[in-house]
Amino acid sequence: MPGLETLALSVVVDGGARYEPPERSGWSHLLEHMVFKGAGGRDAREIAETVEAAGAQINAATGYERTSFQIRALAGALPLAMEILASLVLDPAIDAGELEREKDVVIQEIAEAFDTPDDHVFELAQSRAFEGQALGRPILGSVESVQSADRGALDAWRKTLYAPRRIAISAAGAVDEAELLSLADSLFGQAEAGAPLAAEAASFTGGVAGLSRRIEQANLVWVLPAPGVKDEAWFALRLFAEILGGGMASRLFQEAREKRGLAYSIDAWSDTYADAGMLGVYAGAQPDKAEDLAALVAREILALAEAVTDAELARAKAQAKSALFMAREQPLSRAEHAASQTFLFGAPLDPARLRESIDAVERADLARLAQRLLEPRLAAAAVLGPKAALKAGRAFEQSLFR
Repeated sequence: MPGLETLALSVVVDGGARYEPPERSGWSHLLEHMVFKGAGGRDAREIAETVEAAGAQINAATGYERTSFQIRALAGALPLAMEILASLVLDPAIDAGELEREKDVVIQEIAEAFDTPDDHVFELAQSRAFEGQALGRPILGSVESVQSADRGALDAWRKTLYAPRRIAISAAGAVDEAELLSLADSLFGQAEAGAPLAAEAASFTGGVAGLSRRIEQANLVWVLPAPGVKDEAWFALRLFAEILGGGMASRLFQEAREKRGLAYSIDAWSDTYADAGMLGVYAGAQPDKAEDLAALVAREILALAEAVTDAELARAKAQAKSALFMAREQPLSRAEHAASQTFLFGAPLDPARLRESIDAVERADLARLAQRLLEPRLAAAAVLGPKAALKAGRAFEQSLFR
């Protein structure tokens, strides 16, 4: 309805799957599920009914480095939103019976991811990019690790993961700052300190994973090691990915799909963590075209490393700035970004400075980035599909580092 003001509240935890030891893989995600089963004296139904009766929406997400709990609501709902999210993080019931039922739900989720080729292929690529590390394990964990969780151990993990020193409270939209600070102090100020928690340093390992499935299309992912989000080359990485395969005008879309018909779907992306990152390409293709596609992707990366046109760079900058400022139109996006940036940089980043940093990237910066991408001579690849496509993983590496 026109004229109604809205707000978004995020309680963001500086921790997720990356902080889990192998035997607790998937516990952060399981915990995120469990807190909704009962908290603050409300059961699962009462939590949902209380939130929805106020016209609000509640959600949560677990990643490798962050876990976030979010409420979007109308103006005036901040006290309720804060009280609900504080109860989830600090006062969940974690009932033993509910835990056993929720394990089954998560195990079904693991099975669904396995049965979805364009999800599972990314898990395979991630496992090769960071083999033997928490970053290389699925956020959902494994059936065995999820089954091993019990009430006491999971609540102990909560107290460590959701310790106050690891929590940022961020709000955007129709929010009064004084009210926000007062609520944060009263609801979170007396929480237990919690034990220290640290993540192991990331190390890109590389490797090839292939899984033969009796499906019609091949799903392919190729990945190179890249700088992390704190690295000054992050802006160049964002633009490099955009030029390579970020849209319909990108090199890969034009060459692989439009000119040669080697793929029905193809795009490039960058994914960054605090101390590491990845430049990746995903494609869906016919199995008999997978090897040729792998070689083309490698050639386009090498060609982009050699030369970028002024028009390509300008277009990539326009797309990057558009994504930045369109995201800021949503209060929830502003709140989430502010919390994440505070963890990484000590304070939210000024959008004007982000725009300036994007505009400052030059072709020479992209050339230097390309050298960093290729110099380790490491790549990760994953292929999921008919047997005829499996050689495309190794073909990419051979074409890139010949």
